[in-house]
Amino acid sequence: MAKRLQRTPSAAPARSDTEAAPTRAAGRGGSVPAQLVTEFTTQLATLSGAGIPIVKALTILEGQTRPGPFKGVLQAVVEDVSAGGTLSESLAKHPSCFDRLYSAMVRAGEAGGVLDKILVRLAVFREKAAAIRSKIQGALIYPAVVALVAVVVVSAVIVFVIPRFEEIFDSFGAELPQITRVLLDTSRVVVDYWYLVFGVPVLLVIAHIALMRRGGAYRYRMHKWMLRSPGLGPLIQKSMIAGFSRTFGTLIEAGVPHLDALAIVRDTTSNAVLVDGVEQIRRTVREGEGIARPMGESGAFDDLVINMVDVGEATGELDKMLLKVADAYDVAVDRRIDALFKIVEPAILIFMAVVVGFIVVALFMPLMAIMSQLSGSG
Repeated sequence: MAKRLQRTPSAAPARSDTEAAPTRAAGRGGSVPAQLVTEFTTQLATLSGAGIPIVKALTILEGQTRPGPFKGVLQAVVEDVSAGGTLSESLAKHPSCFDRLYSAMVRAGEAGGVLDKILVRLAVFREKAAAIRSKIQGALIYPAVVALVAVVVVSAVIVFVIPRFEEIFDSFGAELPQITRVLLDTSRVVVDYWYLVFGVPVLLVIAHIALMRRGGAYRYRMHKWMLRSPGLGPLIQKSMIAGFSRTFGTLIEAGVPHLDALAIVRDTTSNAVLVDGVEQIRRTVREGEGIARPMGESGAFDDLVINMVDVGEATGELDKMLLKVADAYDVAVDRRIDALFKIVEPAILIFMAVVVGFIVVALFMPLMAIMSQLSGSG
């Protein structure tokens, strides 16, 4: 593996709406789901492929769109195109609905006279990205819900139930085992300093989110740490490479020049390490070199991807090779997600069982002693 980057990027990347649904319509208010934009793209490709003029096709789609932010965006696009503007320029005025990748591909389709084909490719690209995102989100739901319920239940027991048991133990003057004293001390700290116990984690999460959105060194270090973390790191890297390969390959296939395509990939990537790597690749390519060598030097890509890109450059089929890489890594990501959460789900349940078992044992040991005393005195 080539050496990894040591530099820290100066700016955070912009997110594409293939990575963060829903988006906000510029100047119109309200959010536009990414799926709605994908459906619009598919329908526009169908109408354009049927030979319907672009203005009429846009008018049809605008007319059948329900009232809302996206309908307002389409109305503005129809007005611009009807006044003589190009579709790509009109879409570029609404970057929160149609990101830079979207408008660049449409511009390439207009220049090559293959707008319908480009729209089909764009729709397929968005659908695949949405499917991957949906799978990851779906896989996260169950363990997240289980973990949340566990935290709420344990917190409620510590705050409300255990203090009542402590009163019972005090009233009988019972001799408490060490495990019970630890539990009671923990409950006492949580009850007395609840604002710190619950407030500090919340403040840390808020601060983390704010720093990640701000970008810079903190965001870069966190992304680099995530890539190096065991278990999760390989999954993130494969997902990152799959997204890069599919975006870059789709842009090249659409006829976008390499430098422009790299700039678009850089601006629509959410991982700061990949952003820095892509910028390094772009600077090297601008000097007349190929893509494979700076990819290896960036440290963001593994050897398999670098070798496949090298072969793609040598054979003149870089776009096809990149899309093959994306398909292969998408499958690998699916398998890793399934394997990871087959481990995570039982691990959470085992952890819950251990915590609940600890509480039950700690509370019932002195209770059994008290019951024995009562039965003996009776």
